[in-house]
Amino acid sequence: MDFRDKPEEVAFRKEVRDFILAEAPLDKSDFREAWQKGQTWWKKLQERGWIAPAWPKEYGGAGMTVIQQFIFNEEMAMLKAPRPMHLIIGLGMAGPTLIVHGTEEQRKRFLPQMLSGDDIWCQGYSEPEAGSDLASLRARAVRDGDDYIINGQKTWTTLAHQAKWMILLARTDPDAPKHKGITYFIMDMKSPGITIQPLVNMAGGHEFNDVFLDNVRVPKDNVVGEENRGWYAAVTTLDFERSSIGSATGMRQEMDALIEYARAHTEDHTSTLGISPTLRYELSDRLVEAEVARMLSYRVASLQSRGLIPNYEASALKLFSTELHQRITITGLKILGLYGQLERGCELAPLKGRFCYNFLRGVAHTIEGGTSEIQRNIIAQRGLGLPRD
Repeated sequence: MDFRDKPEEVAFRKEVRDFILAEAPLDKSDFREAWQKGQTWWKKLQERGWIAPAWPKEYGGAGMTVIQQFIFNEEMAMLKAPRPMHLIIGLGMAGPTLIVHGTEEQRKRFLPQMLSGDDIWCQGYSEPEAGSDLASLRARAVRDGDDYIINGQKTWTTLAHQAKWMILLARTDPDAPKHKGITYFIMDMKSPGITIQPLVNMAGGHEFNDVFLDNVRVPKDNVVGEENRGWYAAVTTLDFERSSIGSATGMRQEMDALIEYARAHTEDHTSTLGISPTLRYELSDRLVEAEVARMLSYRVASLQSRGLIPNYEASALKLFSTELHQRITITGLKILGLYGQLERGCELAPLKGRFCYNFLRGVAHTIEGGTSEIQRNIIAQRGLGLPRD
C-alpha cells in the first residue's frame, strides 16, 4: 500500500485544510462569535456538498471518491472541525439507503431536509430480544388499506426524543424465514401511539431511548424498497466513513494531550507519572496502538478505493478501535489519579474532565454497532476460515 498522496490528492487535501482553517469555528473562546461563525460554517459546507460528502451530486452531496472521503474526514478530525453529529443517522444511514432503495418521490421529500439540518432522524432497529441478532426482531406491521399498523418496541434508539423521522424495521410476514418477511419503513415520530422513555447512560447522558409502538399507522408510501425485503435495504452499505479515520485520529489526539499533560505535571502531584514510572510503558503501548488503529483505517480505505468491500477487515477495525478507546481512558485515569474522577464542568478537572466522561460512556462502544463478540465471530469465520461451532 502506498501511503503517499497522489498529486491530485495533495491538492484536494490542501483545499480541505485551507477551507477548514478559513471557515470553521475552531476558536471557541468567544461563544457568541463561535456560534455565529458556526452558522456560516454550516452554510459553506452545504454550498460545497460537504454536509454529505459521499452522496451523489444530483442529491446535494459532493460525490467524493473513497480516497477523497478519507482525506476529508482525516482533515476534519485533525483540525477538530465541528461535524453535524446529531444528523449522522439521517446523513449517514437513512439518506444513503433512500438513494439506493427509495423512490424518486421519497428522495425529493426527505433528502433536502436532511441536508439543511431541519430534520433529525433516529434508527428503529434494535429490540429487547433482537440486538446483535437483529433478524429475530418481533415488531409487527399489518397492512390495513393504504396504511400499515405497527406494534412493538425498539430500544437503544439514539435521539428518538429529538427526531422527526425514524427508519424502522418491522416484520410483515411472521411465517417467513427470519431474514425474510421484514419491511423497511419511514415513520413520523409525531404519529399517535408512540411513547418514548429515556435511557440515561452511566455518564449521565440522555441519548438513548425506549420507543413503544401501539397501533401506529404508517402510510404505504413510506415503505422503502419492497415489502418483505427490508432486510436488504437495512444492510445496505455505502462507502461512507467506514474507514473510521476520524475515530483513529481522535484517539491519537487524546494520547498526544495525555502525554503533554503528563510531561507538564509530573512534579506537581496532579499526574501519577512521577510516582509510577512504569506508566511510561503503558503510555507507549497506547500510542503505538493508536497508530495501529490508523493503519487499520488506511487498510479499509485502500480496499474500498480498489473496488473491494471490506468484510472481516472492517470488523477488525471496529473491534480494535472500540477496545482501544477503553484502554486509553483507563490509562488516562491512571495518569490523572484522583483528579481523573472530576467530571466535566469542574474547574479543577484536568483536560476538562473528559477522561472521566469517556471512561463511563466508553463502555457502550464495544456493544453498539455490533458487539465485540459478534466482531470476533466474523473475524474467525470470514477472516480465518474457522467453523461456526
